[in-house]
Amino acid sequence: MAQPAKNRGYRVNVDAILLAAFAAGVLDEPPARARKAKAAFDLGSGVGAVGLSLLHLGGASHVTMIEVDPILAGLAEENAVANRWQDRIEVRLGSVAAITKSDADLVVCNPPYVPPGRGRAPLAVRATAKMGSLDDFVYAARKLAGRRARVCFVYPAIEATTLLGSLRSAGLEPKRLRTVHSKPNEKARVVLVEAVAGKPGGLVIEPGFVETDGKGRRSSPIERLLAK
Repeated sequence: MAQPAKNRGYRVNVDAILLAAFAAGVLDEPPARARKAKAAFDLGSGVGAVGLSLLHLGGASHVTMIEVDPILAGLAEENAVANRWQDRIEVRLGSVAAITKSDADLVVCNPPYVPPGRGRAPLAVRATAKMGSLDDFVYAARKLAGRRARVCFVYPAIEATTLLGSLRSAGLEPKRLRTVHSKPNEKARVVLVEAVAGKPGGLVIEPGFVETDGKGRRSSPIERLLAK
């Protein structure tokens, strides 16, 4: 997968694949039949890792990628062609704040995150101003989501309450939540959340997902997903 050089832009990590698998419903082992969306949007798509993974996992028929950085958007287009998905991917250059209403049945997002204590750093401020805040991504997802749409986010576990609050403020009610742990018995690293436009309540806390066995060996689901 084409990516920017180190320190020249956001690079792909396993969170993109986990988000796609969570949205498609194929995170567990053995994998269930994928939940296939007809029209999916990937907000802040970067080089296209989440959207491409959705297609590879059978989680979407078509993905529209929204990316504000022209270099990353160009790389996303390159990756679509390299993976022979160009007829099922559209890359749009622009800010999520400028998104208009649509009727997507799935929206996925791995938003930028500035760790606590670093929010005033010049690079962090510029990054947020350019790409958008968490609320910007959440409200954009709400605009795109159709009546029965699902909205899926991955976010650092330490800021899980911030994500849940932002979703609810936008009229999106969390219905599924899953923690991801690097090793057994460790604190959660990130959370995966699925929300819908609807009434409060009904949140299902799914079993935690563990990435390794504690000795550096990847879990079976991780091996399967990375082999795709």
